[in-house]
Amino acid sequence: MNDAASARAAHTRPTIALALGAGGARGLAHLVLLEAFDELGIKPAVIAGSSMGAVIGAAYAAGVSARQIRSHAERLLHDRAPVMAALVEARTGRLADLIARGNPLLIDGERFLDRLWPNILPERFEDLRLPFLAVATDYYGRTEAVFHAGPLLPAVAGSMAIPGLVKPVRHGGRLLVDGGAVNPLPFDHLIGRASLLVAVDVTGGPSPHPTRAPGGFATMFGALQIMQGAIVEAKLKLYRPEIVVRPAVDHFRVLDFLQARAILAAAEPAKEALKREIERHLEHGTPSRNARGE
Repeated sequence: MNDAASARAAHTRPTIALALGAGGARGLAHLVLLEAFDELGIKPAVIAGSSMGAVIGAAYAAGVSARQIRSHAERLLHDRAPVMAALVEARTGRLADLIARGNPLLIDGERFLDRLWPNILPERFEDLRLPFLAVATDYYGRTEAVFHAGPLLPAVAGSMAIPGLVKPVRHGGRLLVDGGAVNPLPFDHLIGRASLLVAVDVTGGPSPHPTRAPGGFATMFGALQIMQGAIVEAKLKLYRPEIVVRPAVDHFRVLDFLQARAILAAAEPAKEALKREIERHLEHGTPSRNARGE
């Protein structure tokens, strides 16, 4: 291929927009799917993340490789002691409040992210290596709040502020809670921003236990999963990205972070399938939506 042909091929090479969804501990599977991009030598043109997808998406957009983030997560989540230490350090409120008033002991998301993230992330969206959008929920506005500029930490902490577990975040004149409440798979913010749209869905759903009914916390988080899954399915009926990836992590619970290695292993087949799909699109080009019958 001569230089002119090479230049034309590079110019017509599809660009990729990537949406990473909400899912609590199941969102660790995003790390494996991001490895597909690194192994193919491709960087997304833009990333959008909600809840755990925002936590991981921001780190990747900062220029940290998927393998580095994965190694960091595996070290942090290898045993209970460092996780509990981080949670205790990041807690808000007092035990007396829990006993006397019934107020929950919430996690301060900004403090927890300081422990969870690799320590090289920038302070602002503008200093990330890749364009990145974090989707949270404006609690009083009853709508989503999308951030792509300004301070990074409060936007992502707001996106991951699971009600009843993580303290809401005041940022930009709004009170932010979990982005998964309104937009658990934010691919709609990427439509038209690249020639190929990839969405990674880890919403999942509660899995039945053979002998016992779920407790209070499990029921609450299971209901949240059902709600998020319903939102995603409704969105996909209106517009379906060229590639939708669903790693086999449904049987993990929202708070199964100590099963990080099992979650990562369960996502490996989805990584290989994603690589094949991306290579197919790169080789043959992305068909028009009319050609796909949509």
